[in-house]
Amino acid sequence: MKGVNIFLAAGFEDMEALGTRDVLLRGGVQVNLISVTDEYLVESSHGLSVSADTSWADLEVMEPGTGPEDVMIFPGGMPGSKNLAEHEELMEILQDHWARGGTVAAICAAPGLVVSRLSGLEGKRFTCFDGFEQPLIDKGAIFTPESAVTDSRLITGRGAGHAIHFGLAILEALKGPETVAKVRAGLML
Repeated sequence: MKGVNIFLAAGFEDMEALGTRDVLLRGGVQVNLISVTDEYLVESSHGLSVSADTSWADLEVMEPGTGPEDVMIFPGGMPGSKNLAEHEELMEILQDHWARGGTVAAICAAPGLVVSRLSGLEGKRFTCFDGFEQPLIDKGAIFTPESAVTDSRLITGRGAGHAIHFGLAILEALKGPETVAKVRAGLML
């Protein structure tokens, strides 16, 4: 799937979706919020209604030329992560995106519920919210309890309190350390 896209399902974690988006926008990355339903408004786990840029009905999936600069981002939150993982068409697109060389980023519960749907995770380092690591460990991935972990085309984050670091990890993969340094300075980190 082309571009940088954050997928929103009902019950997504506010900070993990919007904090990540904010960091990427500050770094000059065009980011799309995509509703996984036909509705543009998606309610977060804390009752915030967010208007997506694209609804599932209007989504156009363009696969040719997918590369590491194309990122599918999955915020955590419950039941948001569960709703993402149960969206079979989205999971098929995710698997195809990964197989074609695209980057996958997930935070909180999403690594355990969404990323675990991928193949080829053996030896990959990851992090996630405590209690969601086992599905990836079962696939041969290595749990690392850090704020954010980048292992080639897989970027994972620990939880809501680490959303800025997760966003910065994605930004570094896309724009490099100089851009990250500028955004960090602007955020007074």
